[in-house]
Amino acid sequence: MKVLPQPSLPVSVVIPVYNAAGTLPRAIQSIACQTRLPAEIIIVDDASTDDTLEVAEHLRATYPQLSIRVTRLAKNSGPGTARNVGWNLSSQDFLAFLDSDDSWHPQKLEIQHQRMRENPTTVISGHLCEVTQIQSSVDLQKRTNLDILPHRKLELRSFLFGNQLSTPSVMLARRIPERFLDGKRCSEDYLLWTQVIAAHGSADFIEVSLAFLHKPTYGASGLSGDIWAMQRGEIDSLRRLKQASIFHLNKIFWFSVMTVSWMKFIKRLFVRGILMLKLSRK
Repeated sequence: MKVLPQPSLPVSVVIPVYNAAGTLPRAIQSIACQTRLPAEIIIVDDASTDDTLEVAEHLRATYPQLSIRVTRLAKNSGPGTARNVGWNLSSQDFLAFLDSDDSWHPQKLEIQHQRMRENPTTVISGHLCEVTQIQSSVDLQKRTNLDILPHRKLELRSFLFGNQLSTPSVMLARRIPERFLDGKRCSEDYLLWTQVIAAHGSADFIEVSLAFLHKPTYGASGLSGDIWAMQRGEIDSLRRLKQASIFHLNKIFWFSVMTVSWMKFIKRLFVRGILMLKLSRK
């Protein structure tokens, strides 16, 4: 008996891209391998200077079943602004974010949409991510039992000492009014997730790895490599959260939060120094 394809999920996938010609095909392939496809994919080219736009258009023609839309920004504005553009163009009930250098487990959308549908008061959810330096495609054949999904709630206090949700893990209810802060390039996701949870309640967190972060050695390149920019972004986010009275903390507690942030920064510097020393000896 012929198995009929399942209808697409009411999910819009937003992918901000900047000079991502080499990695975007892997990200799109991981969406094409989903057990339940999204209704649409919106690729937002953040004024790339390579052939990312041409690659995106080629992928749109290669995967007609994915309903890919491609739009281009006139000037480079950062991933948060690019995600906002895709968010505002989206048409589905739920929104999922994927970065161009990451990929998804084949059941990611099926599992996460099921959790969101079963918990209609929850407007944000996430899951574990697996960090890997392997640049080839991950094993897309392994499956997760949908009946065994350990999960927990992420309350607002969970975000006091840092981000608990990696962006490629997040699924949101499209209807919420909050958005990424335009022009903010580091820690923009931490700021938004915290604001959303403060306004709408706890996040649902699935304790299963459903995304793969294909990152180079820590500190090697990109925004994640600019640890000073990362630190400034986190401090800026904490300052904005303090001004908005999100956490309702007194001065002593805020001092503790800031101290932990700077201690993490020092640790990153130390780890990066050790890695650079090891690389220089090879």
